[in-house]
Order: sequence, then structure tokens, then C-alpha cells
Amino acid sequence: MKKMILTMVAALAVSVAVQAKTVKTTFKVGGNCTEMCKPRIEKAAKQVPGVVSAKWNQKTQQLALVYDNTKTNSKKVQKAIAATGHDAGNIKASDATYAKLPGCCQYRK
Repeated sequence: MKKMILTMVAALAVSVAVQAKTVKTTFKVGGNCTEMCKPRIEKAAKQVPGVVSAKWNQKTQQLALVYDNTKTNSKKVQKAIAATGHDAGNIKASDATYAKLPGCCQYRK
């Protein structure tokens, strides 16, 4: 009986692990610098539960995102970044939030 219970618990653990899927994606995030924009963008992304990693490239204006799709999705991450003032993917930061960015971080023309 004890072996049966342990086998069932192990099977359940494998089943849960199989359902979780790590997704890698990239999307554009507006910003200017690696000194202030990069940490702000990456911090906003990483605070979303389920995000495994987030790395923003200033030159390409791309965020490389890895997340657990059972806990979040890229749209939620884009919204979190936009809430800090940076346009992210298809989500545009509000004008009021954008205006609060330091002058050196404002990238809209």
C-alpha cells in the first residue's frame, strides 16, 4: 500500500511538471539607456509572477523574456512594463506615466 501511494505521488508530480511550459519570446520595449531604463524595464518584468528571466537590449530595443505559461503571459508582462512608462510590445504607456520618466529616458519624438 505504501509503494502504491508513493507511486501515485510520483506520477502526480510528473504530471504537474509536464503541464508547466517555459516559453521564450521577444518584443520591443522603448528606452534609451542601460543606466536607468534597463534596470527599470527588467525589474518590472521580473516582478510578474512566473517570469523566469528578462533581459533588455538597448541597441535592438528588444526584451528577451522567459516565463512559465501556467503562471503568466507576455501581455501581462507588457502591461507591467508599460505601467513604468515604457511602451512594450503592443501596449503603449500612458502619456502621464511616460512623462514621469527622467528626461534622459524619454524616447518618444
